[in-house]
Amino acid sequence: MSDDTATKDEQNQDDKPTLEVQEPIQTQHQITLDGQPLHYTVTTGMMPLKNAKDDIQANIFYMAYTRDDVEDKSERPLMFVFNGGPGSSSVWLHMGAFGPKRVKMEDEGWMPRPPFRLVDNDQTWLDQTDLVFIDPVGTGFSRAKDDETAKQYWSLKGDIESVGEFIRLYLTRSGRWTSPLLLAGESYGTTRAAGIAGHLINQGIAFNGVILVSTVLNFQSLRFMRGNDLPAYVYLPTYTATAWYHQQLAADLQEKPLRDVLDEVEAWADSEYAVALAKGDRLADDDRQSIVDKLAYYTGLDTRYIDGTNLRVDIMRFCKELLRDQKRTVGRLDSRYTGMNALSVTEYPEFDPSMAAIMPPYTATFNDYVRDQLGYETDHKYEILSYDVNRGWEYDQGSFPDTSEALRSALTKNPYMQVFAALGYYDLATPYFATHYTFNHMDLNPELRANIHTADYEAGHMLYLDLTSLAKLKADFLDFLPHALGE
Repeated sequence: MSDDTATKDEQNQDDKPTLEVQEPIQTQHQITLDGQPLHYTVTTGMMPLKNAKDDIQANIFYMAYTRDDVEDKSERPLMFVFNGGPGSSSVWLHMGAFGPKRVKMEDEGWMPRPPFRLVDNDQTWLDQTDLVFIDPVGTGFSRAKDDETAKQYWSLKGDIESVGEFIRLYLTRSGRWTSPLLLAGESYGTTRAAGIAGHLINQGIAFNGVILVSTVLNFQSLRFMRGNDLPAYVYLPTYTATAWYHQQLAADLQEKPLRDVLDEVEAWADSEYAVALAKGDRLADDDRQSIVDKLAYYTGLDTRYIDGTNLRVDIMRFCKELLRDQKRTVGRLDSRYTGMNALSVTEYPEFDPSMAAIMPPYTATFNDYVRDQLGYETDHKYEILSYDVNRGWEYDQGSFPDTSEALRSALTKNPYMQVFAALGYYDLATPYFATHYTFNHMDLNPELRANIHTADYEAGHMLYLDLTSLAKLKADFLDFLPHALGE
């Protein structure tokens, strides 16, 4: 064996996750909130997941924040938090919105000049609830014992069951079984949150509240494919918002407030556009031209382009087409962002400028924070967003993932549970109109419809990147929390 080969083998061995039980690390901290010191403890560690033979199959990395000046933990709310992907760590909600520290971005959410910094988060939710940030298997530092075992966690069912098991174990080990319980997810994390609420209510674990940030419960609303007209319908208002933001609409629309414009386009989508899509090839030529003209009016796209799309504008084509004459593309996660591509003639953008703006600041600051301030020393890579998990995710063949029924079931079995959904106007990943569509098609008993609360934000998928929306999100949570706690 050559020296080079030996070195490579040693490196591969070092990169393998260690699944032995490790003691959590606790550190004490404080920030100043509303002029008062807030003292808290951070517990950083791994939670082992075991099989029926008591063998460790995977470790889930977590960071738990608990307020220090609490005498009775049973009365203190406890919130479990994760992001989506699938394949994303919890870093975004952790260090962008809920945690006591946040990544410093420009006020609108744009990437600042490096080097990047953390600042105290004056909109943290820690003053109201303890927080447990969870990295599902394959994300963050969480790993399965081997590649084959990892696959059992990379599916809708395996993911829900494994994160649900983490929650059960955490309640047991921290003595929090009788605390008010909250659940929060973003993006695919909302899919997970709805599924967990339905799964755990059958295990005797009931949540007081579920917070959904940038929601997708039914993936039929997102999948552009032949025979599925739903995305064309539910994406349209977000196309309109994006065109309005970039000053691409007709003058009479541009001079109106955004909400008024969206009310108009939603009403048209619910009527003429929905009927036209349903008619398909039976749509008369005159009616088709009327729809083409109206779609161009509401999207800022050329009528010939609209006609060429067969009245169904794919999201990524829209991101490329809207500002093509300016040689710019718009972001998928946040359509306020713009990017530059080598060629303006291509069909799709080269990259998502909104993702490119956030990855470096969050990667650098988290890696520094977890080691320097939380004392968690490891050479393993923290998977901010694992494409191995995303590409390896197994969906049920022939069906769209959908956990809206799990949420309906949880609400029916626990009618005290409240749901809050935060929706960004400029979110092209999980459009806000799709969330309203899903909520309106859950077959939820009329007595429970008031349990669902929504709020809109003039921001994108990670709406908290915008400081105005970050403050509004905290204010909306403060309004929601008494409903969840029955106060």
